Amino acid sequence: MTAPALELADIFRIHGPAYLEAFGPSLSAGQKKALSDIAICRTAALGGHVEQCDRCGHRTIAYCSCRNRHCPKCQSAARAAWLEQRAAELLPVEYFHVVFTLPQMIAPVALQNQRIVYGLLFRAAAETLTEIAADPKHLGARIGFLAVLHTWGQNLHHHPHLHCVVPGGGFAPDRSRWIACRRQFLLPVKVLSRLFRAKFAHYLRRAFEHAELSFHGQLQPLGQKYNFVSWLNRIVQSEWVVYAKPPFGGPHQVLKYLARYTHRVAIANQRLVALQDGHVSFHWKDYTHAGQPAVMTLQATEFIRRFLLHVLPRGFVKIRHFGFLANRGRDDHLRLCRTLLATSALNVPDGAVTGQAQPNPPDHCPLCNEGRMRPVEILLPQAALRVRPCIPSAVAALEGDTS
Repeated sequence: MTAPALELADIFRIHGPAYLEAFGPSLSAGQKKALSDIAICRTAALGGHVEQCDRCGHRTIAYCSCRNRHCPKCQSAARAAWLEQRAAELLPVEYFHVVFTLPQMIAPVALQNQRIVYGLLFRAAAETLTEIAADPKHLGARIGFLAVLHTWGQNLHHHPHLHCVVPGGGFAPDRSRWIACRRQFLLPVKVLSRLFRAKFAHYLRRAFEHAELSFHGQLQPLGQKYNFVSWLNRIVQSEWVVYAKPPFGGPHQVLKYLARYTHRVAIANQRLVALQDGHVSFHWKDYTHAGQPAVMTLQATEFIRRFLLHVLPRGFVKIRHFGFLANRGRDDHLRLCRTLLATSALNVPDGAVTGQAQPNPPDHCPLCNEGRMRPVEILLPQAALRVRPCIPSAVAALEGDTS
């Protein structure tokens, strides 16, 4: 695949130092680290090694990756390894996609209390799905699912929501049979929405009562109980968005979906269009106009600010498993599911994870296509090449090159 003409790293290298100088005191350590790591990813600043083909002698330089989970260049390898593990867990049933979205009024509070509020989002959504599915009026089964946190919309604004991928059924409470959902219907969306709203509001109120929430700037008045309760009461009077998309179909289709969603960052390099005159242009879908494709242009500082909104707290787990797919007991539960479904583990062919033909091995020589690339020299990190302020003329020249 051809590398994009413009990368997020280019924007961070050129405009990151000025952004840090202007807004550094307000940034978290994680945001500063993401800004620095992405800027120097796969450059001489991190070091690397020289590889040489053992057949034709062709040489290339391979620089080290930053391994930051917010870096678009570092997610492909992590995604492939993760998907290989998930392939062994798939069941021969329909899979459904359910999205739980927090109201926009909660987003500012979530931004100031990421670890608490995002954790409550996972908890409320998971309990909602599990309880409604276990109710005999709906499915009456124990289900399993995975949930992926996304905090962004197409325009990079803060938009916390949870993508849940759910097999279409579960096992009976007495573990005696598999209970399948109705074709192309998992659970009633309105029931999910109202229980999710009630659970999240309950847990958020409890977090406030236990003094686990903090409020700064314009949100400072919410630190008073009367204001917080009034604010929360207004929110729960509205309908909350829970969206159930049509089912994927079989397990191989869900792998293709997971490849797109699980290790996604706020914006991929492929969406970047231009960096020119201190402005960044990128592709986006305007959902206020039926998802029409468009190009948005922002000042570089505003673009960086929006991207950094989506840097998660250190150690926060953004992909979680629940029900019979929870880490504890997952292997035993999957064996039970397959027994009840009278099937064995799926044989997922090479390339099914990405929906493409299996590529050449990573050490395959790109020139002769026969030899193998072997490391022959170590390149030490070049500290002098790390991010540093750029003089205006250099910035202009770089922007011209990447537009």
